[in-house]
Amino acid sequence: MSNATYNKMWEEAQDALNSVLEGESEKALEPPQDQVVIFQMLATFYVKYVQIFRNLENAYDQMVHPQKRILVRQVLDAVMGRILELKNEMVELEFSEFHYFDDILQDLKLAPEQLDIPIPKYFLKEKMEMLKEREKILTTILSHAGLETLMVKFPMKVMPLEEAVKLIQIAERARQGRLRAVFMKQIYQQDFREKQARLHGEKIQDMGVAAIRIQKLWRAFYQFRKTLKEKEEEMIFLGMNPSPQIQSFNSTLLNAQKVNFQRYQVQEKHEVEYKEALINIKSSLKRLEGADIKESLQDQIRHWFIECRNMTGYFPEYPTEEDGGSAIIFSEKTPEQIIEDIIAREVEEEEKKKKKEAEERKGKKKKEKVEKKETKKTEEDEKWKMSPSLFIPDMEEGNNKYKGEYKKGKRGKKGKKEKDLTPHRSVDSLYKELVEEGLLIRPLKVHLSEYIGEFCYLGTTLRHIAIEPMPSLSDVRQLITLYGILPLGSQSVHEKAPLVKTLLLTGPSGVGKKMLVHAICTETGANLFDLSPSKITGKYPGKTGLQMMLHLVMKVARLLQPSVVWIGDTEKTFYKKVPKNEKEMDPKRLKKHLPKIIKMMKAEDRVLIVGTSKRPFEADIKPLCKVYQKIIMIPRPDYASRFVLWKQVIQQAGGKITNSLNISCLSKITDGFTQGQIIQVIKNVLTDRRVRQQRQKVLTAMEFIAGLARLEPVYKEEEESFKTWYSKTPLGKKRANALSGIDDKDKGKGKNAKGKEKEKKGKRAK
Repeated sequence: MSNATYNKMWEEAQDALNSVLEGESEKALEPPQDQVVIFQMLATFYVKYVQIFRNLENAYDQMVHPQKRILVRQVLDAVMGRILELKNEMVELEFSEFHYFDDILQDLKLAPEQLDIPIPKYFLKEKMEMLKEREKILTTILSHAGLETLMVKFPMKVMPLEEAVKLIQIAERARQGRLRAVFMKQIYQQDFREKQARLHGEKIQDMGVAAIRIQKLWRAFYQFRKTLKEKEEEMIFLGMNPSPQIQSFNSTLLNAQKVNFQRYQVQEKHEVEYKEALINIKSSLKRLEGADIKESLQDQIRHWFIECRNMTGYFPEYPTEEDGGSAIIFSEKTPEQIIEDIIAREVEEEEKKKKKEAEERKGKKKKEKVEKKETKKTEEDEKWKMSPSLFIPDMEEGNNKYKGEYKKGKRGKKGKKEKDLTPHRSVDSLYKELVEEGLLIRPLKVHLSEYIGEFCYLGTTLRHIAIEPMPSLSDVRQLITLYGILPLGSQSVHEKAPLVKTLLLTGPSGVGKKMLVHAICTETGANLFDLSPSKITGKYPGKTGLQMMLHLVMKVARLLQPSVVWIGDTEKTFYKKVPKNEKEMDPKRLKKHLPKIIKMMKAEDRVLIVGTSKRPFEADIKPLCKVYQKIIMIPRPDYASRFVLWKQVIQQAGGKITNSLNISCLSKITDGFTQGQIIQVIKNVLTDRRVRQQRQKVLTAMEFIAGLARLEPVYKEEEESFKTWYSKTPLGKKRANALSGIDDKDKGKGKNAKGKEKEKKGKRAK
């Protein structure tokens, strides 16, 4: 596509953003109070922002103008953050991580595929050189440590020449023997037919009868072939089967990919020219007008200090770097306004001191008064209000810049530095040590799009009739994008969006928990640290050793962010009772230290702790839920997801989908089987030899039945155990109370009411 196309795409996205911002400002003045209306409002904004996000991402990826890309990037990150804020609002409103927008999609006339959140390509494109360099370093360390040989799956076996010749001769003789046997069999059958004809006597066929018989057979065959062709055309017309033009190789797609890569090269060239131009303009301006500008700035600073002295009687302190330095002096504020700000700060500090003293004087006696005040809240306080957004100002600023208006941004405050246990060691040495110890591993190159799953089309309908639907794999994929990939990929989004430090993926074995961990690292270019109980056994023994190990991991993770810290089989860290065969492993080493690590993690640290568990009900639920902020329960795939999975994986393995292969039948009989089991069966059946035989022998569903019969599916009892466990989590409890009409506040009121009733009964009895 041309530059004009992407400029038009950007213009449409900005117009849509402008209308959504106006709608948000109108709703903020008079927010609705009905919970259903509130969710519809939030969901509508969410879906619209997703569409804007998709258009902006495409425009930013293919635009070649550097100044335009800077502005698009600002709005793109802001829209990304706003999507995360709206998601957080919907979770707090419905007490559920999964939401369904099928009715909204129908109103907006959108397809379910348009609800998928794209992963910005700049996450990897802007640091491709760094990732290549890191891969080289990792390969070098593994090869020197002797760990690279473990990655080789099929080692080459050296065979002597004589043995190889004998093996080829045996195979050739066997082939010739098989051909001779087939030839002799044909001769024997021909002789047998001739003998039978002589015994029964040969009959001379009438030529007319023979011609009629041949015509009947040919007409039947021709009509059968014609009927099949008409049926296939009808299925293509109805959209039930894909067009053969789509299935065949399309050269236009290849040309489009070439154009995209060419645009990337033009982007890099223009970016280099833009940076060089900035440096040249700055240096020339400094050389020609630097002395005059410096003198005028010094005069303004002197004038500002003299005016402040004349008004207050003393010279003000020079602004520090954290406050902005001399830039504050040249702001649009007058000296009177600056003095008012200084006086206001002093008054605020005095008021804070007075409040602290007052709070220290107050004791336990005022707790009852506070409880009474809480019960006497006004209706205005009880009304629902949307929490303030940190990204709407950025979007408005970008929108105003697009229109030609400019605003000034704000600076953030710097956090305090933590104590460094390894101040004299370089990052390279720490990185090498963690790789050699097996705590920093190479993530598998798995993209999130390979996690195949279909959209849930009946979610809203089921919730309207008070049935909680099981989430689909498409919903799981979307949550991984929202909670894992988008915050790790963008620094500005991670600092301002609702902070997600920890994530727990739980579900039966084979639903793709580990695959999703590796997909997060692949899509964001993150380092992968493995702190699974089996990995850290016997490493860094003792309390000091454990502290040093965690310090090394978190230090390298922060310095080389983004990073993912993976704790596999995390239920072992929170065992209720450690099994006898695992006591030597000491699986609960991290239990006390994980909460401390999470508290020390800040918004600027793009580090995500991800735990995976296939048996979470074996863990103590309170400390587990205290550590993991977000819990995603991954179910077994439903029929729609299984249908798409069977079809795509068979095609990826080299299989051909024909009418003889009933995908619908395979999807129905694999109810209860996980994605991993289905993929395993397909790989076992579609060997290289079987793929080559498809011309003579097409694939059938029966070939996969034997492999499925040897596997154990996920039974309903196991699925129910996961559901009951999730209902005991904090969010699960809130969701259950919301469905039953009980609120957390009502629970407390109920307890107080019962206590008051008992007191009244006691008084009456007296």
